[in-house]
Amino acid sequence: MRIIEGAGVWTAPAGTGTDWVEQLRVPDLSVGTYCIPAGGVDDQSPHTEDEIYVVTSGRARIVTPDGSADVAPGSVVFVPAGEEHRFVDVTEDLTLLVVFGPAYGSRS
Repeated sequence: MRIIEGAGVWTAPAGTGTDWVEQLRVPDLSVGTYCIPAGGVDDQSPHTEDEIYVVTSGRARIVTPDGSADVAPGSVVFVPAGEEHRFVDVTEDLTLLVVFGPAYGSRS
């Protein structure tokens, strides 16, 4: 067992960018926190791994080729590997607990 300290907790990014911190990595999954400040720009590219986002704080909208949806604390979003996706209209500092399966970047 391991308690993952800091996972899903807001950390102000340097400047106006975003902040990604990986808190756990094992071969089959990784867990981290992604923070986007209010008014910030999400500039991520599609990932080679499946991904689950859990919104722990903030509000925004997620956009994919299939549509868009508002997200707020408690929202859980699944994004399959390779799918374009982006958080837009970040109206409150957005904190996302992110789970990748397998571990982030392991299929690169």
